Amino acid sequence: MSRLQAPPPTLLDAQGAPNFGASAGVLDAVDWTALKRPRAPGWFDRRLRHKRWQYLALAHPQVFVGLAVVDLGWAAHGFAYAFRRGEGRPVSVARDGLPAACRVSSRPFGDADARLPGLRLNFMRSGDTLAVRLRSRVLSLEAALDLAHMAPPACVIAPANLLAHCTHKSAAIDVTGSLEIGGDRLVLDGACASLDHSDGLLAHDTRWNWASAHASGFGFNLQAGYMGDAENIVWLEGQPYKLGPVHFDYNAADPLAPWRIRSACGNTDLRFAPEGLHRGNKNLGLVASRFVQAIGCFSGRIGAPGTATLEIRELLGVTEDHASRW
Repeated sequence: MSRLQAPPPTLLDAQGAPNFGASAGVLDAVDWTALKRPRAPGWFDRRLRHKRWQYLALAHPQVFVGLAVVDLGWAAHGFAYAFRRGEGRPVSVARDGLPAACRVSSRPFGDADARLPGLRLNFMRSGDTLAVRLRSRVLSLEAALDLAHMAPPACVIAPANLLAHCTHKSAAIDVTGSLEIGGDRLVLDGACASLDHSDGLLAHDTRWNWASAHASGFGFNLQAGYMGDAENIVWLEGQPYKLGPVHFDYNAADPLAPWRIRSACGNTDLRFAPEGLHRGNKNLGLVASRFVQAIGCFSGRIGAPGTATLEIRELLGVTEDHASRW
């Protein structure tokens, strides 16, 4: 396990090749226009393979919230859900639309906007504050994220499964604001937020498993699939460290059954107890999407050879099983 260093000054080097690697910090922008190697993206790649999204998770003792703006290039998607713990299933809304319906800035943790039927979702960056507003028939959210005092995010640039992909993952972020679910209002002050800004040129068939959970000074982002182990990061005492590959052991037919996530070396061994699911399943032939996000708690240990392992217990977070033809 190695502590991440500062990111390269730009996404691409002077020859137009991606600056592959994992680092601690945030690029000013993710712009693939000058990409020349491994090959320059043509019209097909730019229009059909360029995917970008911004995702927010909010963990509170009483509720877990997930929402995202997704620009697929040829289409748009947005979703939001709130899972009140102890109630079994989340209140959720998900909508699709034409490409212009969703916009994600090239600036990580910057502006993003979804204007879809029955769903309005906005990320608005001003200085070191990211304001988030959600409006739908069943959910409303007003929140402000304090980016000035967050731990260094992880910036990962990797080949992924086609040309190149860049993802920024945050550690725990302080939140103020409120959530309304069916007329009930919950103050979110003291909740823990985390952000995911991802932008890249991905293959038509893209699959992954993912796990994420955060608390003050600690958090992790673990993935197996299209990024390999490139984005496996743990934050210890506010600093990000790179982890190696992990294996997800779960029942895809019953995602409410316990999950287990282990590293090859055995130093990371996490058990995940799901409490509820947010899921979607669409199959239009050439285009399809199947995903499950399980909300629940992690317990176990996380670490790597040569380092101390950290024991965690009942840490609220999320896992995902995702497969897309996009």
